[in-house]
Amino acid sequence: MINLNEIVKQLQSPRIFGDTDKDVVGLAFDSRLVKRGYLFVAVKGTVCDGHDFIPMAVENGAGVIVCEKLPSDIHPDITFIEVENSNISLGLIASTYYGNPSSKLKVVGVTGTNGKTSIVSLLYKLFLKLGYNSGLISTIKYCAGEKEWPATHTTPDAIQIQNLFSRMVIEGCEFCFMEVSSHAIVQNRITGIEFAGGIFTNITLDHLDYHKTFAEYIKAKKGFFDQLPSGSFAVINVDDKNGKVMVQNSEAKMVSYSTRAMADYRCKVMETHFDGMLMNLDNSEIWTKFIGKFNAYNLLAVYVTALCLGQSKTEILTELSNLNPVRGRFETIRSLDGKLAIVDYAHTPDALKNVLETISGIRKGDEQVITVVGAGGDRDKSKRPLIAKEAISGSNKVIFTSDNPRTEIPEDIIADMEKGVESAQLHKVLSIESRKEAIKTAIMLARPGDVILIAGKGHEDYQEIKGVKHHFDDKEEIEKIFGII
Repeated sequence: MINLNEIVKQLQSPRIFGDTDKDVVGLAFDSRLVKRGYLFVAVKGTVCDGHDFIPMAVENGAGVIVCEKLPSDIHPDITFIEVENSNISLGLIASTYYGNPSSKLKVVGVTGTNGKTSIVSLLYKLFLKLGYNSGLISTIKYCAGEKEWPATHTTPDAIQIQNLFSRMVIEGCEFCFMEVSSHAIVQNRITGIEFAGGIFTNITLDHLDYHKTFAEYIKAKKGFFDQLPSGSFAVINVDDKNGKVMVQNSEAKMVSYSTRAMADYRCKVMETHFDGMLMNLDNSEIWTKFIGKFNAYNLLAVYVTALCLGQSKTEILTELSNLNPVRGRFETIRSLDGKLAIVDYAHTPDALKNVLETISGIRKGDEQVITVVGAGGDRDKSKRPLIAKEAISGSNKVIFTSDNPRTEIPEDIIADMEKGVESAQLHKVLSIESRKEAIKTAIMLARPGDVILIAGKGHEDYQEIKGVKHHFDDKEEIEKIFGII
């Protein structure tokens, strides 16, 4: 509960109609969640406009309405606050309502096309091992110390974020590591958060169904670093040509990392095997349980960030060597007869290319690589043939299948992928709509020693078909067929 006057102080040039000396007992931007005494923020979304649901919010007991345009019918007992941008106001209101919890934490945000989940998850695990109670907001789960909840979005809505921060403070957390999606930046879901630092991983083709152009996608990512305050840090991958673009006009101190160029911190992969790799990281050799150059980037970003947060180099390197890979990120499963299956979340052309190049670099002889891959429905269609091309380029055999078709017809998605197949390569390709059957077929085709890559879903334990989520876990399916569960 908070007095409305405290909230009003944080808003930018509000126009107020009604009494502000009243208590607010809860927040909502979904009118269905409104209860008596709540403050309702009418937000313009991509699908519907919250202003259309003001009457429902009033009917459900809202005592305060924050909106960009006043309704024609203003109730005398309800306080209406007109603002220029409801999304920005929602972030500020949520932060104030929960007591500005991010100011009591050191919050680090990670943005980029690939690597976000791995980096925040590894930072969370690392800082727990270093003795700090920490929080996590990731695609996989949300954590406050040892307590955890299943994730609903890569970056939750502003109310949920501030609620999570508040729980972290109650649990005694000192740090929070969170993914920052491009959607969240554009929609101002991170407004009201005090960041100690940010990390940029890379940027490749993705989410053009939402951002429309690659330039707008880059602009969205850059928007995060534009908001970082002076005194914060920006850990930037300068091997990506857009890395330095991110920190143009940013008040944060740039700290660069690279595996191939001059930078503040560098690393090099010395040896790679299917059970780990030897790295020279900041002039120190360490063995890790991670595989692939993309993981070298992730570990380097984690290392640099931990240094920026005041941790000891020796302690960081010691704990990094003990960390285990994140679920669904190049996760390996061996059959009793010597087949190797790899489950990976790669769902963009660049991510799939990186995984297949890693596999190619480890192969010792004539092992086949058999890849099972699909593409998500209701998402950027332009990347579907590109995913197919990368799969064919790095594999001996490829099976196109369903990912999360959502509301689309699976056959249509597979047909879009098939457009990326040249006629001379058709013999390498099978199309099997059922993901379960596709995985089973790939394993049947494999010989002992072969590598089976199951790409696209990683940690996800569901398939979304016709808008309904059904239980499905790639790793679980593999283990059943391998006879190890």
